Amino acid sequence: SNANGVFSGIGNRRRRQEGRRRGITLLRSHLLPALPVPLFFLSPLCSQGLFGVPELSGPAGFQMAQHQALREAEFLVHKACTHPPGAVTVETFDQLSDSLCRVADLADFIKVAHPDAAFREAAERTCVEIGTLVEILNTNVDLCQSLKNLLGNEAVLATLDSDTRRVAELFMFDFEISGIHLDESKRSKAVALNVKLLDLYHEFLNGSQLPNAIDKQVLPEHIRHCFSIDGNRVQIGGLHADSPNDLVREAAYKIFLYPNTSLLLCLDELLACRHELATLVGYESFSHRALKGTMAKTPGKIIRATSRDFKMMKEMKKKTHTTNPEVMPWDHAYLSSAIRTEMFNIDPSIYSPYFSLGACMEGLNRLFMQLLGVYFQAEQPKMGELWSEDVRKLAVVHETEGLLGYIYCDFFRRPDKPHQDCHFTIRGGRLREDGVYQLPVVVLMLSLPPPSGRTPSLLTPSMVENLFHEMGHAMHSMLGRTHYQHVTGTRCSTDFAEVPSILMEYFASDYRVLSQFARHYQTGEPLPENLVSRLCESKRACSAADTQLQIFYAALDQVYHGKPQYRSTTDILREVQEKFYGLPYVHDTAWQLRFSHLVGYGAKYYSYLMSRAVASMVWRQCFLQDPFSRVMGERYRREMLAHGGSKEPVLMVQGMLQKTPTIEDFVDALVLDLNANVKSPVL
Repeated sequence: SNANGVFSGIGNRRRRQEGRRRGITLLRSHLLPALPVPLFFLSPLCSQGLFGVPELSGPAGFQMAQHQALREAEFLVHKACTHPPGAVTVETFDQLSDSLCRVADLADFIKVAHPDAAFREAAERTCVEIGTLVEILNTNVDLCQSLKNLLGNEAVLATLDSDTRRVAELFMFDFEISGIHLDESKRSKAVALNVKLLDLYHEFLNGSQLPNAIDKQVLPEHIRHCFSIDGNRVQIGGLHADSPNDLVREAAYKIFLYPNTSLLLCLDELLACRHELATLVGYESFSHRALKGTMAKTPGKIIRATSRDFKMMKEMKKKTHTTNPEVMPWDHAYLSSAIRTEMFNIDPSIYSPYFSLGACMEGLNRLFMQLLGVYFQAEQPKMGELWSEDVRKLAVVHETEGLLGYIYCDFFRRPDKPHQDCHFTIRGGRLREDGVYQLPVVVLMLSLPPPSGRTPSLLTPSMVENLFHEMGHAMHSMLGRTHYQHVTGTRCSTDFAEVPSILMEYFASDYRVLSQFARHYQTGEPLPENLVSRLCESKRACSAADTQLQIFYAALDQVYHGKPQYRSTTDILREVQEKFYGLPYVHDTAWQLRFSHLVGYGAKYYSYLMSRAVASMVWRQCFLQDPFSRVMGERYRREMLAHGGSKEPVLMVQGMLQKTPTIEDFVDALVLDLNANVKSPVL
């Protein structure tokens, strides 16, 4: 979730954002009469319609909501351009960002999650049109000049608080990277490139998800049943990485990753457009960060640790009586899992009875109350407010401060629902013009098994970890009490946004935390301590190889977005894989075409490793000795959660750790996680 700019807050979330495609031009040359009040969300969450928005009782409501937001945007643009410079300039910009985000963010969620195709299609159209307006606003010279007038007036700047000044600078940064300083012809070129990129993002993301088909006669008959068969063709839509049959894994890998010429061209064009746009607005490359500024620059310690993992994988593969004893890329996930199962007997069915969804939510409730004085309260939704009857609405309440915001829990699997775990911002928190705080609204979307008869929803250990992870994002949104919605909650730099969620994974692996709620749903028996110990140990098995794979991804992302190399993306992948990953490149495969993170995390994939390193340091220094410490919980809220993106990430980390970490500290934190089990001292 990166909100470093004027309207980059739109659609911000930790999820892989696909970008918005081109739509019709929306910002008319004339300005509508001044509007006395915002038209959209006049009554927060008060009436029938999705999320309590009256217009959204049907798909056609998106067009109404969109039109109202556009009228409000025109009014606010006029206000920003005509008002004398001051704090009100920044507040108006934030109102403008908020008016568009309230529609676009909601639509961005509905287009993927609503079970009704008509709602999804209407939401998609709204995303397209709002996205087009954003590109226009980011190159609006008059709008930018109003901000320059503010930032160039030292007397006025001296009257602004630090948050207001930083937000103003973030707005200006977004203008600058959009080419606002260019002459008119070059600005038009920048807009055209941005619009073209939105189309390319859409094309690449769609193509990256499509299956590959092959004549079924090509496959050995005894493995054809493992795939989807359509007449004489076999459809392969994934890597089948967990199949115990190494031939199935190999076939899936080679066919699913077989190069698609049109998608290769799309990726080439996408990277070329990004580079052209970056150089047009004055940068050396799209990824002006050098490799030395990322984790990928110092992989030595982790690479040395992987030799043990690959040796274990090779021994495990020999036991399968395979014809090819060498460990190949299609073996990594399966063999890692097999090693964990053999060494530690980690059978999810052993754990699941102790992790009913109700017990896990109660555990989170108790943990947040102990750490932060925050608890959940079930809310009765109004008719039409939910998109599916199994969604639950929670109010998040502080013991002294009162209501903080709302979390909609969309936890269960259903047809056409994406199989991904996500946090969506629906509405960001901000201080409104009337002095009332606009409460944040988020959705947590998981893919949990629904209850069946008298059996509650039972979670595997990985599902528990994911639940804690996504709840970390939610609490960041709830507790990020910023003046401006543009930098609220998870709307912060990409390499900081994952820290609160990854930190929660450490709590989910600590026996002292689990023992508070993990009970067998039938007998009430507590989760045995030795099961938690085995689970923690199992997470370390092959973790060095897993981390090395992440370094490879991060390095590839950086190289793709560096200076053009005038060779194929596959040749680049082969070279980077040989340097950063311990398993060989497979001829006639193009894994990069399935690397959808290139869109949402372009030049920023390293951020995941950076966030994990920071979370590891925070856990070890602040919570390992006492995971329920209210003192540390309050420090965590005060130094890290409260600021959203209104404070430099490095300053937030410094405040929490009470020291300035170096790149070596980050790498050492990752290595510590590989070499020493992070668990409660009593285990």
